[in-house]
Amino acid sequence: MDYATVVGFVAASFTVVAFFPQLLKAWRTKSTRDISLGMFSAFCVGVFLWFIYGVVTSNLPVAIANFLTLIQAVIILFLKLKYK
Repeated sequence: MDYATVVGFVAASFTVVAFFPQLLKAWRTKSTRDISLGMFSAFCVGVFLWFIYGVVTSNLPVAIANFLTLIQAVIILFLKLKYK
């Protein structure tokens, strides 16, 4: 594995881990009042497109990070709509 791929996987790890506290907080408190529906909707679309880009270009760190981030973001978006 080359240096750039290692850096990509480290960056991917931070990106994925960054959303987990927000997901836990929304799940536990059942409150998403301070989360922007428009921003999170646009974010989900962007992350989905980054995932597709990673798959099409065979960029494993980009594909994996955005797939895992998308799962968390979609759950947060679902909670936003559910607890509205």
